[in-house]
Amino acid sequence: MHSSIFVFLGLQSFVTASPIAPSRLFQRAVTELDQAAFDEAQQPDNTATKAFSGTQIRTSDGRCLFVNELSGDFRANLTPIQVAECDSTDGQGWDIITAGKHNNIQGSMLVVSTLTNACFNFDPRRASGNQVLLFSCGGRADGGGAVTNSQLFPFDGSSGPLSFSPNNDLQSCFTVKGDVVDIAPCDAGNADQQFTFDGAPGAGSSSPTQNESEVTATFTATVTATVTASVTATVTASVTATVTAQDTCQAPATTASEVTSSSPAATTNVDIGGIPNPTEAVPVSRAGGVLRPTAVAEAHERDDTATRAFTSVSIQAPNGECLFIDPTAGDFRENLIPVSLVTCAGTPNEKFDIITAGKHNNAEDSALLVSSLTNGCISFDGRRPAGDTVTLFSCGGRAAGEGETNSGQLVPFTGGTSLVFAPESERNATCLVPGDGRLDSAPCAGDNSQVFTILT
Repeated sequence: MHSSIFVFLGLQSFVTASPIAPSRLFQRAVTELDQAAFDEAQQPDNTATKAFSGTQIRTSDGRCLFVNELSGDFRANLTPIQVAECDSTDGQGWDIITAGKHNNIQGSMLVVSTLTNACFNFDPRRASGNQVLLFSCGGRADGGGAVTNSQLFPFDGSSGPLSFSPNNDLQSCFTVKGDVVDIAPCDAGNADQQFTFDGAPGAGSSSPTQNESEVTATFTATVTATVTASVTATVTASVTATVTAQDTCQAPATTASEVTSSSPAATTNVDIGGIPNPTEAVPVSRAGGVLRPTAVAEAHERDDTATRAFTSVSIQAPNGECLFIDPTAGDFRENLIPVSLVTCAGTPNEKFDIITAGKHNNAEDSALLVSSLTNGCISFDGRRPAGDTVTLFSCGGRAAGEGETNSGQLVPFTGGTSLVFAPESERNATCLVPGDGRLDSAPCAGDNSQVFTILT
């Protein structure tokens, strides 16, 4: 009997003293979330300015950061930031917020999970190895916080490589340790402290890494030649007419400061045949990254349950041109694609489905305008800079495709072949109109000057 007790006590001492392997630290802590508490604690800031939306964050060895929503508490607080192969897990999308409800510091960023809406957070009061976590933005567990420096990081607008050094301890940096992100003293030579946004090459890659300001400055000299050569070789000769010197010299901006002065170039001249939807990694315009077919498939899943008033039809703008989608003109998910205006030619890039009911449309007398080629929705976002408020985006409004309905994608429609693109989010105050080679937005005129026509 006594020997059994001693054996038990000895085993208990051994377990207490032994270090716990990282893989055991991050097993799921809850089996399900308390939905009401989660909704209260993790409210998205719809007023925020985002330098990057739904981006993946790569480590120097090419893996991606992710969060498991069930690895924390019942509110999805205290979840660790984990590392895995890109596109192998859920929770790899991140918004980089430079201003908003929880960020009032110029030159700083919040890093927010698109899965949970929680923020990167450093809390030195917690036990070593458990200080880097996701937590309700603002720093209050119930979501009632405003701004906390434990969630703010210096940010120069670039896509990286960059480090995450929290404002409450600028001498420390987030550091990859195995399959999790921890904290360590900042070391400029430590590749485990280097991260990149939007699929840009990691610090250890042989490919040159360009941040957003570099893309704007060197687009003509570096990126134009690469994109023109790659796309011409990968797609068809028709792309040569699309990727003109004028088009490729205008760098698509993704940071709040840069996009104000330079909105993405639109496709303006297309030969018969159009631009195929790529099925492999090819260069894309926004952020200088490459398309990721797996991420595209997840973000733009076709709604086979939807009611379609029209299928695969061209839409003619009031100026006589047709809407056109270049699948290589957006980001790695085929989001944020400018809706170009071209001479009507009947190419697959000009075809759209008019959806009146379905997974992403639950409003009567309304329609979604969905690209038949990519399955993305024409979307209005008034938070984006002038000239770049109208893009093609994942239906439902979430970058990774998990959104349900978004009023910036719904326009009034009661049948017929004429319609005004007046996003329901704007309550007839703003309409989509022809701009400089692409769709833009302007105050609604209330007359026939803004009527689009479905060509059947």
